[in-house]
Amino acid sequence: MAVEPTSVRTVAIIGQGGVGKTSVADALAFAAGANNRLGRVDDETSLFDTEAEEMRRRCSITTSIFSFPWAKHDVTVVDTPGQGNFVLDTKSSLSGVAGVVFVVDPTSPLRAESGKVWSWAEEAGLPVLIFVNRMDRDEASLDTILSAVKEQLGGKPALIQQPIGEGASMSGLVDLVSGKAHAYSDESGKFESGDVPADLADTVAALKSELTENAAEGNDELLEKYLDAGELSDQEIRAGLKEGVRTRGVMPVLCGSAARNVGFRELLDAIVELLPAPCEAGAAKATDSDGNDLELEPDAGAPFAGLVVKTLIDPHAGQLSIFRVMSGTASADSQVINVTNGAKERIGALLTLQGAKTTKSDSAVVGQLVAVAKLKGTHRGNTLADSSRQVTVAPAEAVNPVISFALEAKKRGEEDKAMQGLARLVEEDPALSVERDEDTGEILLSGAGQLHVEVACERLQRKYGVEVVLKAPKVPYRETIRKATKAHGRLKKQTGGHGQFADCRIEVEPQPRGVGFEFVNKIVGGAIPRGFIPAVEKGIVEAMKKGLVAGYPVVDVKVTLVDGQYHDVDSSEMAFKVAGSMAFKDALESASPILLEPYVNLEVTSPDECMGDVMGDLNSRRGKVEGMEQRGHSEVIKAKVPMSEVLRYAPDLTSMTSGRGSFEMSFSHYDPLPDHLAAKVAQETAQAKED
Repeated sequence: MAVEPTSVRTVAIIGQGGVGKTSVADALAFAAGANNRLGRVDDETSLFDTEAEEMRRRCSITTSIFSFPWAKHDVTVVDTPGQGNFVLDTKSSLSGVAGVVFVVDPTSPLRAESGKVWSWAEEAGLPVLIFVNRMDRDEASLDTILSAVKEQLGGKPALIQQPIGEGASMSGLVDLVSGKAHAYSDESGKFESGDVPADLADTVAALKSELTENAAEGNDELLEKYLDAGELSDQEIRAGLKEGVRTRGVMPVLCGSAARNVGFRELLDAIVELLPAPCEAGAAKATDSDGNDLELEPDAGAPFAGLVVKTLIDPHAGQLSIFRVMSGTASADSQVINVTNGAKERIGALLTLQGAKTTKSDSAVVGQLVAVAKLKGTHRGNTLADSSRQVTVAPAEAVNPVISFALEAKKRGEEDKAMQGLARLVEEDPALSVERDEDTGEILLSGAGQLHVEVACERLQRKYGVEVVLKAPKVPYRETIRKATKAHGRLKKQTGGHGQFADCRIEVEPQPRGVGFEFVNKIVGGAIPRGFIPAVEKGIVEAMKKGLVAGYPVVDVKVTLVDGQYHDVDSSEMAFKVAGSMAFKDALESASPILLEPYVNLEVTSPDECMGDVMGDLNSRRGKVEGMEQRGHSEVIKAKVPMSEVLRYAPDLTSMTSGRGSFEMSFSHYDPLPDHLAAKVAQETAQAKED
């Protein structure tokens, strides 16, 4: 049976780690009848945390999706990670939904992850419902957490429920719009409606008046009526709230407890009544086949276009591409174009996601999230479209990993197998990256934190049977020279037959930092035949791969070939290549060689009260602070810091800021390493080679 686009609801459950988002998602599925028991994270029965690593750690590490019907609507719940090591997966997942439920814990302060996911939802223009979980705890403070949302995040919370009782004595909720009390007697999720308790009557009346005012501000006609009459009907309040939610002018607040299964039928009702259908959302940014910008409206009658928001790869079942229908209708057994790379793709069966399980569908309407198996060249961020209108939807911005580790396979010869498995993990996780360092030859796995990388290695072993060992990556030092010099390279071998002879004289001088290598030929009069000149250069380039100080590549030098000799019979390209190498090595000894270290651009976001500690720490790492700027309640510090000092910066920043700080890092430049540190690096390098 086809779904009406106006009855589709797609909602992401977002917030910082540890507030019970997955428990909220499980409770929503149970309330809707999609599960015959309440899934719980602690006893490993969650519908959403299904990966072995998630079950073991009691922590979501990847986004999970579950669709079910509720009140004649098709509801899709997207449960996202909130822990700092895995939260970056949330950013790309938000491109698949039309609204969010922001979960908070009234017993815990807001941390950096809350600010991140909130800002991502704000950038995407997503309407917000706020759900205050764990209201059954004695230390819960509704006023404190809502003040934090307002002051720290710039939210506009509007309470639409009032808890009955406090802490462990909470027995139900009052719906401020209808004025009905919902009393819970057990953990079935069902309640009985009745009158508001007498001791709450005045509080409820005051809160409803405040809510009515918030609702009126969402619509000019309602505001005029409210100013004239001083009140609105329940239906008008709901209409005003829905309009306010759509424009992010108001953020309704609901309360409950996932542990006691309180408040989830009401939350489902709020999702279908107050959040817009994706077809009612704004247009998406896109480009046409000529590269012109356009606004792609979520039009059910337009040709099909879909954005791939996530990729799952099963070692046995293969690749599963999850996409949001941005316009039109997706049909099973149809041909589409991957507009991003121009490849033709065939959509076989459309799959509705229900946690670790799927069910087949014939079609998917605009706004729905569905999956299709075994697309050949389709990846996250790609656009699929009907050939009649080839538009490209702008994907979520890429995220940059912040920490890197070198890894090696425990079993010799499994490096290629490890690279293949890691490539598949990277396809699933936008915050992971893997590459082979050309300078050091190491396989580098980068992620959002040490735990993130460690979990990726656990998944690599479980899914692809490759066990690896993590090590700190080598710093890619370089060497250069400080003064100009002249040098001579001469090869003369006579072994009683065809010999080897080559002679060259060079001048070597330092270049400005970052200019690189320059070779100049100033041979005149045929001292060295023209055909042998490239061999001299090649020998110099090979010699530059290993400097004298610590064996690192030499950079930023200019070499001028000024003179030489050759022999009609014994000279060869190989001989001149060796002579060129000998000359350059001779030059290094007298050109005052030094070590260069890489610097990175570091942008640290820190709460105001932690700024002093962060600045002092950067100074202790030989960092050079270049500027600061205020962003909300945080300070952004921009600095250039030696790479060697920040290879393990993530856990240190977490410690300094109690988990509220974040940073981004990119390569900047090379600068000379102080002599005392250069001697230490040279000694460590020599020891490593000896070992």
